[in-house]
Amino acid sequence: MPKNMSFMLTTEQIRNKTKTVTRRLGWDGLRAGTILNACEKCQGLKAGEKIKVICQIRVKLVRKQPLNYITLEDCKREGFPEMSTKEFVKFFCEHNECTPYTLVNRIEFEYL
Repeated sequence: MPKNMSFMLTTEQIRNKTKTVTRRLGWDGLRAGTILNACEKCQGLKAGEKIKVICQIRVKLVRKQPLNYITLEDCKREGFPEMSTKEFVKFFCEHNECTPYTLVNRIEFEYL
């Protein structure tokens, strides 16, 4: 049974299949080849709400790196082609309560 990964802030990018990389705090045990359910939201569901699976993805590569190592190419792969690297880092930090120097898992994936 695949684990669920939330894409609450990038649901449209997952639906459009324009997102092929995600950065996460945690997920340290994740390995290439793992299949995940890409979901709208996994936590903070209201009573009676159920997890909505958008699609399944397969992890291609996982590596740990400081958040501020992101490139413009990865901003695009994250689903934000209009953002600069500084804008993406600020966005990520605001939603994840971290700093630009925080080590994150950069997870590359493909759609099944």
